[in-house]
Amino acid sequence: MTALPILYSFRRCPYAMRARLALAVSGQACELREVVLKNKPQGLLLASPKGTVPVLVLPSGQVLEQSLNIMLWALAQHDPEGWLSPSNGTVVDMLALIAQCDGPFKQALDRCKYPGRYPDADAALARPQAVEWLQTLESRLTECTGLFGDRAALADMAIAPFVRQFAGIDAAWWSAQPWPRLQAWLAQWQANPLFDHVMPKLPAWVDGTEGVLFPNGAGVAD
Repeated sequence: MTALPILYSFRRCPYAMRARLALAVSGQACELREVVLKNKPQGLLLASPKGTVPVLVLPSGQVLEQSLNIMLWALAQHDPEGWLSPSNGTVVDMLALIAQCDGPFKQALDRCKYPGRYPDADAALARPQAVEWLQTLESRLTECTGLFGDRAALADMAIAPFVRQFAGIDAAWWSAQPWPRLQAWLAQWQANPLFDHVMPKLPAWVDGTEGVLFPNGAGVAD
């Protein structure tokens, strides 16, 4: 797998998930190295001392350490489904909505999902903050099935992994919310064959070994 980009990833990380989605849809082959964040391999730390995923190391030696940058790089190579060309709005508009997801919503999401990590935060405020933003997504979906039109675009694919994570905190609560459009949007995203395609269950990568070819490597989705 020489001369291929190397992707350090963790399958359940929403940041890594959206990077894999873009790499897969654009057909950008890479060597996927699945890592366990509790036991970070030296290869990951050498590529990116911050030790978070995803990290994409290009054959040129350039290192992309942010999931959104990996998405934009992959789609700049090939964008067969027009993720960078939404039917409504612009790339700038999509990036602004993604920034809201990655900022205030992600902060609230973390405090809902991992309250023990934030003992000084008021957990009672986190869910209402998340709910307020999710209601704006429900409103956006009033006229279209996607966030920026009737087909999936960059914003849908970049935001859905985080909404999925929030919905998974309490599935019964999520199903009871008055968000039929948002719930349908998430269900449609999870039913996309691309979702299963980017979720192979792989053994942890070990320093000194090769990863697997992605998006065509072996693995079993669960």
